[in-house]
Amino acid sequence: MPGKAITVQQVQLYLKSRTDGATQACAAAKAGVSKRSARRIDKGHSSQRERNWRTRTDPFEQVWQSELVNLLESRPQLSAITLIEYLQERYPGQYSDSLRRALQRRVKQWKALHGPAKAVMFRQSHTAGEQRLSDFTELKGGVQVRARMYK
Repeated sequence: MPGKAITVQQVQLYLKSRTDGATQACAAAKAGVSKRSARRIDKGHSSQRERNWRTRTDPFEQVWQSELVNLLESRPQLSAITLIEYLQERYPGQYSDSLRRALQRRVKQWKALHGPAKAVMFRQSHTAGEQRLSDFTELKGGVQVRARMYK
């Protein structure tokens, strides 16, 4: 009988303990995992494999392409909550609130692949000493002061 799955937090705690110098057994005990699981983590095998199959039928299969994608293409600012409310009004009793998170994931993925481009901002950092100072500075009173060149 398999035990419960190891969480990401347990793996992170185990790896942090190992980098801090703890033995495999000690780090496993701190993270609350077995020694066998610790060996798997050290080898790089994760107990939580990414799956590429569905565990249940797609609840939005009937309306995704025909309605929801069309709405998102015309108004990409729509949120998943707005879309689930739209579905609940249009198809009463068919789409419950428990499907909201699934639709949020689906909309997030659609927006990442097909939605409008996001604004990109590049931070500017001005570290001291990289930009040169001028030789002379004129103050408010008309006095000129010689400034040093820094590099």
